[in-house]
Amino acid sequence: MHQFPEGVTNGHVDPTRAQFEAFKGLDRDHPIEMLNLVRLRDLACYPEGHALAQDGLTGAAAYARYGAESGPVLARVGGTILWRGGYETMLIGPESEVWDHVFVARYPTTHAFLQMVTDPEYQRAVVHRQAGVVTSRLIRCAPADAGLSFG
Repeated sequence: MHQFPEGVTNGHVDPTRAQFEAFKGLDRDHPIEMLNLVRLRDLACYPEGHALAQDGLTGAAAYARYGAESGPVLARVGGTILWRGGYETMLIGPESEVWDHVFVARYPTTHAFLQMVTDPEYQRAVVHRQAGVVTSRLIRCAPADAGLSFG
């Protein structure tokens, strides 16, 4: 089982209140792109009493449920997966960080993202993400021209 540095294994699944407030405080009226880096648990960890808590699902199976159940909400708010790639190796960065899913989701506005995460259907689906993910990074970016150079 992959081990993250101390302090990372017990978090980075949901935003802190301060992170969410900072996100909401930015301009909401332009497209946003969200870089997602996701590391899954070996075994899903559902809350006690959840119908799937004793089923022994893998983190990958729980995250697949999240994708299947949240996908229609993503589409309904006008979001799309802009890019997806398979993680291969860390060239620059902590060698201990390995990612199972790497993708960029695009939303027409921050309003659309907020509409998605507050949608009751999404709220029911997110428990699978929380059960399946050991750690993640969700980085908001403003779209920019790609160009032909760095920087």
